[in-house]
Amino acid sequence: MSCPHIAQISALQAPRLSQSVHREECTQCFDNQDGPLGVDVCLTCFNGGCLDSERNHASLHVIKTSHPFTLNVKRKPKPSPQRGNSEEPPVKMTKLAILEEREEDKYDHLTVIKCWQCDEAHGRELPGAESDLKVATLIRDVMQSMSSARQSEVKAWEEETLPCEHTLTLQQLDTGHIQQSGLAHCSSCDLKENLWLCLACGNLGCGRQQFGGIGGNGHGLNHFEQSQHPVSVKLGTITPEGGADIYCYTCNDAKLDPDLALHLSTFGINVATQTKTEKSITELQIEQNLNYDFSLTGDDGKALEPVFGPGLTGLSNLGNSCYMASVLQTLFSLPAFQERYGNLAKSHGMSCPERLPADCVECQMHKVADGLLSGRYSHPANYARKPEGDDSPTFQAGIKPTSFKALVGKGHEEFSTMRQQDSEEFLTHLLTVLRRDAHKFKERAAPDATAIFSYGMEQRLQCNECGKVRYRVDDMDVVSVAVPAIEKGKNEDGKALYEEVQLWDCIQSLLGTEALEYSCPSCSKGVHALRQNRFASLPHVLVVHAKKFQLVNWVPAKLDIPVVLPPNDELDFTEAHLGHGLQPNETSLPEDVAAPAAPQFNEAAMAQLEGMGFPTVRCQKALLATGNDNAEAAMEWLFAHMDDADIDAPIQTASVSAGPEPSAEQISMLTDMGFTAAQGRKALKETGGNAERAVEWLFNHPEDTGEDVVPAPGGQSGTTAEADKTYGGTKAPARYRLKAFISHKGPSVHSGHYVAHVRTTEGPWVLFNDEKVVKADEESVKELKKLAYLYVFEKV
Repeated sequence: MSCPHIAQISALQAPRLSQSVHREECTQCFDNQDGPLGVDVCLTCFNGGCLDSERNHASLHVIKTSHPFTLNVKRKPKPSPQRGNSEEPPVKMTKLAILEEREEDKYDHLTVIKCWQCDEAHGRELPGAESDLKVATLIRDVMQSMSSARQSEVKAWEEETLPCEHTLTLQQLDTGHIQQSGLAHCSSCDLKENLWLCLACGNLGCGRQQFGGIGGNGHGLNHFEQSQHPVSVKLGTITPEGGADIYCYTCNDAKLDPDLALHLSTFGINVATQTKTEKSITELQIEQNLNYDFSLTGDDGKALEPVFGPGLTGLSNLGNSCYMASVLQTLFSLPAFQERYGNLAKSHGMSCPERLPADCVECQMHKVADGLLSGRYSHPANYARKPEGDDSPTFQAGIKPTSFKALVGKGHEEFSTMRQQDSEEFLTHLLTVLRRDAHKFKERAAPDATAIFSYGMEQRLQCNECGKVRYRVDDMDVVSVAVPAIEKGKNEDGKALYEEVQLWDCIQSLLGTEALEYSCPSCSKGVHALRQNRFASLPHVLVVHAKKFQLVNWVPAKLDIPVVLPPNDELDFTEAHLGHGLQPNETSLPEDVAAPAAPQFNEAAMAQLEGMGFPTVRCQKALLATGNDNAEAAMEWLFAHMDDADIDAPIQTASVSAGPEPSAEQISMLTDMGFTAAQGRKALKETGGNAERAVEWLFNHPEDTGEDVVPAPGGQSGTTAEADKTYGGTKAPARYRLKAFISHKGPSVHSGHYVAHVRTTEGPWVLFNDEKVVKADEESVKELKKLAYLYVFEKV
């Protein structure tokens, strides 16, 4: 029977090049094109919807948008061709994750147009509709466009590089053609691989040794040191499209050469005829990260048992995404996140204000919650049959939170890339994103799951001369503690070994007393003062960040310092750990003081610090704290104070109240975001008129109305409302028990590999290593706890 609406398809537009086509997976759950029902792709906006009887997100999308047509897509793998024993493997190198074969070479796709006007419940299939030329063209355009998942997959293995002044202003010497590939070797040794061509003079020098047994004697670097020719290209990585590994020794970083083809032609190299035969530096780094693996065997040598079921679903690595996977597994082991983004978010889809679920943080959080907690995707991967006698465990395929990662990282300088990141920084960023998103739904009485981490840290400052005090309370989410490095020797490989450190001692040190130089507003002169931290409140979930760093060549390197937890993995806080603000026998320091003259900063040190990427205000504070002398001392201070709550706050030369009134334009910008004029004015005053920081301040102070009130009792900065606001609780004693911990292997928090261990409600520990989810070995857990990076404690 023909469809009376088929003629309407001719008015539909093919997807634009920049438009995401969600044909591989539903945007609201992890049902995909490989399932028996496939995915319905909206032919108006190209949203992907599932056909599961309980969820039926395809039908939900039609009800919300009235878009009448979808394309149902199912994918079936083609039989794998059997390679003969005599067939040689291909010589040409391909990207690690981007296979050279086209998708159509590996899969068959079954497609059918559906009309939802004919069947509002399930959509009526229109077999044969593709016989119409316009319909067939639309189907072809949808299937040939780069899918949203594929776009992210391609980016996952690309390093973001930019040109520099040295590649843009390269001066070349005409030294003639170099030897053809296969004959060329390093000018200083016999190496024929890992060769770097100097784009200034054509010198061939071997690179440095690389991961995977790739040799190198560093003669390319020696050539730069002698000639100061900055830019080189790695032979073997040049592609016909003009891609290649290009390194600027002066910038000490990978760079882009927009005129690479022209520069190579000087030495007789025709880009169009090149074949990639060696792995790029990016590929080697990725391979190294993937080879950082936590043991999946117990002390008895047996493979750890894979586990499946609700709450035991793995997350497939999207390319350097283990930092995100470890944080998500930890968050969704907590009841507050399970309830908020599981049960309470089920009804959000129908009322979601975003046009597409892929653009909604709430939708994507619910999608991740459903994927991890439901158990629907927690089953052995449907791999090809194992060889006879292979009894190795079969793991999950894992769900791919591609759309979640793209949305949460959108616009962020680091998390929008596919480089490895720091898990603690990602946790903090995600909490900020969730709080911002919750502001859009402030009229809805949904609980804020992120509040379980929030607590107040009270800082008490006392002048040693006049004895007056000042209190302030900072809102925090993570307790960052410095872990002292006490070297006790070296192992057989020459790697440093460190003494064990008690976690409780690190926390006690954070709450200790520190002497500092201080310009007292009461004494009107420079004095010494004592600063002490106490908890103003204790969170429901305590996250402890163990900072184990030291500077190596100006870069913070991670140290494997063993941290020992208290008995039974429990922390006990008493009344002595809590602050109580201004006491009756104390006198507050005055707030309003005359502005001191702006300090003059060491210009050379400032230039060096800013050249390393540190913000100006941080550089200024570091120099002030270290005598305004040299960059090295300031750098040490910076790494020790990176987690200070006020590290990016402007240097106060006058009280906020004495500052200029915020402009109407600034206030209007904030009111357009849904805040009141009073809130906007207060936020701008609190942040020195910095609009970007004012937005952060507002999201971190949602209960502050902005109305002017008398100073808070106890001399705390801020309003009475702020002083009375407490997160968690102020009752002591309070006991916490370890719920989860995130471990890391590798030389830096920005490389290597992250995994999460979670204690189940039944008691045993589970190891989440990307898509591999196994019952953890108890003895291994004891050792790995010592080397954890983040500890997550629940209040008992």
